[in-house]
Amino acid sequence: MSKLAGKVAVVTGASKGIGAAIAKALAAEGASVVVNYASSRAGADAVVASITAAGGKASAVQGDVSKAADAQGIIDAAIETYGRLDILVNNSGVYEFAPIEEITEAHFHKQFNVNVLGLLLTTQAAAKHLGEGASIINVGSVVSRITPPGSAVYSGTKGAVDAITGVLARELGAKKIRVNTINPGMIVTEGTETAGIIESEMATQVVAQTPLGRLGQPEDIAKVAVFLASDDAGWLTGEQFLTSGGLR
Repeated sequence: MSKLAGKVAVVTGASKGIGAAIAKALAAEGASVVVNYASSRAGADAVVASITAAGGKASAVQGDVSKAADAQGIIDAAIETYGRLDILVNNSGVYEFAPIEEITEAHFHKQFNVNVLGLLLTTQAAAKHLGEGASIINVGSVVSRITPPGSAVYSGTKGAVDAITGVLARELGAKKIRVNTINPGMIVTEGTETAGIIESEMATQVVAQTPLGRLGQPEDIAKVAVFLASDDAGWLTGEQFLTSGGLR
């Protein structure tokens, strides 16, 4: 039997990259998946089409997680469509890099509103429906450990994700809801390719510092998400999983 048969999952920011890979992997293991997107309906529809073509169940739901009404709407759509909720993957995230002298209020709020407030609002909406055995998976980043120059705000958001994961694991543990974080290293996605990061000197340096000697792929993260969503991880909560090929 598939590991997630009968389960229902919401994956935020799932129209591309890591989120899309996680949505597809959860569906492949039997979960019905709500594919959330903020602006790319075409991307979300493509993910849904891929899942349904493989015999899975999925639906696309628009929503900006940094807005309480939208976060609630995403969760409401899952309940209305599938009748329950078992897995929440807080994947929505944005990143911008700037040295300290160039940080602005807009730069700060853009990232904290999505990466931190969005996680809290979506979890708040989901917690009302999650029960024993449910799993919340937050997507952080290895930047909270390696703190590269120019990433004060972005690394700050991901450090907050690590801390929030520990707090929520304690708060929700009484309901037997597990909360864990996946902290990827540099991943080859549409976003990092478009931004020129993958062909940059920074990427070359990252590979040189990574014991396994390559950049990550979205599927590398998706496999860990499936594990954390499943009963195989039933004794794990409040943990931070560095999925970075050994990069520290």
